[in-house]
Amino acid sequence: MAKLEKAQVVLRLDRITKTFGALTANDAISLVLREGEVIALLGENGAGKTTLMNILFGHYTADSGTVEVFGQTLPAGNPRAALAAGVGMVHQHFTLADNMTVLDNIVLGTLPLWMPWFDRAAATARIMALAQDFGLAVAVDAKVGTLSVGERQRVEILKALYRDARILILDEPTAVLTPQETDALFATMRKAVARGLSVVFISHKLHEVTAISSRCYVLRHGRLVAEVATQDTDRHALAELMVGAEVQAPSVQPSTAGETPMRLDAVTTPDIGAAPGLKRVTLDLRAGQIVGLAGVSGNGQSALADLVAGLTRPASGAVLLDGVMPADWSPRGAVASGIARIPEDRHKTGTIADFDLTENAILETYSLAPFSRNGWMDWRKAKAFTRGIIKTYDVRCPGPDTRIRLLSGGNMQKLILGRVLEQEPRIILANQPVRGLDIGAVTYVHQRLLEARARGAAVLLISEDLDEVTALADVIHVMSEGRLSPGFARGSKTLTELGVWMAGHGFNEASHAA
Repeated sequence: MAKLEKAQVVLRLDRITKTFGALTANDAISLVLREGEVIALLGENGAGKTTLMNILFGHYTADSGTVEVFGQTLPAGNPRAALAAGVGMVHQHFTLADNMTVLDNIVLGTLPLWMPWFDRAAATARIMALAQDFGLAVAVDAKVGTLSVGERQRVEILKALYRDARILILDEPTAVLTPQETDALFATMRKAVARGLSVVFISHKLHEVTAISSRCYVLRHGRLVAEVATQDTDRHALAELMVGAEVQAPSVQPSTAGETPMRLDAVTTPDIGAAPGLKRVTLDLRAGQIVGLAGVSGNGQSALADLVAGLTRPASGAVLLDGVMPADWSPRGAVASGIARIPEDRHKTGTIADFDLTENAILETYSLAPFSRNGWMDWRKAKAFTRGIIKTYDVRCPGPDTRIRLLSGGNMQKLILGRVLEQEPRIILANQPVRGLDIGAVTYVHQRLLEARARGAAVLLISEDLDEVTALADVIHVMSEGRLSPGFARGSKTLTELGVWMAGHGFNEASHAA
């Protein structure tokens, strides 16, 4: 720590203030980053972390305050200047072109427009070397539009690494990695930091923060409330600083599973591009039980989620509701059958950015009572429903007429959670329900899912966060290359064993043994 205190200051934010109307997102925030240092930036969703980093990167212009990189003041609102100064950023919400390949997305912006050609083979080789070093497997020739959310995040990380950034901003970079991949990423980060790379690490996984950072800055409601040396604090203290109160994880009590409202019987679905389909998957969803699905992103989880939500149909096998194959398996049929979903990507498939909160709250139920009667919308009841969600689920916003794109990720997720749970569905598809959420919001979502289980709902929890799956699920399966492992009870396997299964090792042996 003493050595770091003497290192060169590579980044200085001085009294950064930013407002959006009546909302003060950043209130006179100052921080310092030194060469060869990893600092953690913590705070609840909506605390101002992403706004602050967008000001550093030039996406936003601060109302007041300055940004200095290597002693030079950056011009405000100029991402090109930030890139030229050696600042790289991995955004929490992706900035990729779906119709272009992974390779083209990564090299985009690194070459002049008038350059007649570039060495694709050399670029591919460099990307593959970075991917191997950081444990970020991805197909460089695949179109980004065919990739899962987790694979897109890996592309974002590679895009920043490809530009030889000297200051790297990582916004939730490990959300889709296995424990082994996270360990490999941290090992590589430590090597890079030893050679002078400086990192701003934004994460809600406090065990990762304490493992990789030297200092922590904590924001709350747009203000800097603490700067602490990581060695002088712990996860519980950091969580309390973030939330302003003690945070207690919900207690998970044993449950007794009831009837089986949904069963997948030897279901197979076709591959879509590089994304594997399901391979003879059999799965029971039972009332009063949480079934957890672990796995590395891109191994068939999206295919399973789409099937449960009625977005796809099986090529072979059967989807059974209460033991009967539905005549019409579609999204409308799934909703009518009492299935509600928390989608994997709240921006792309969970909300419509330019719709207001009321419109988003009834996206999947607008044609049903009480919001629709004889073909006419009852907007008064829709708005009352939305106000109830805002109040009950603590959605921090100006009101139900606010465009949802103006909300933080955590508040968007609370609205989605509210529209799902207020309908009291029989089956809940919770696909990455706490991705990118702070510890307070995570605790809240988990408590609500447990309450739904206690009410008798069958919950399918799909998550790449092993801690989440092992904490909540009554029965756990692992998915690899479209195949589903045998189920096992919570607590019967270690995180290391699960991580090995997620990587596809020993999977066949386990399946045969079962």
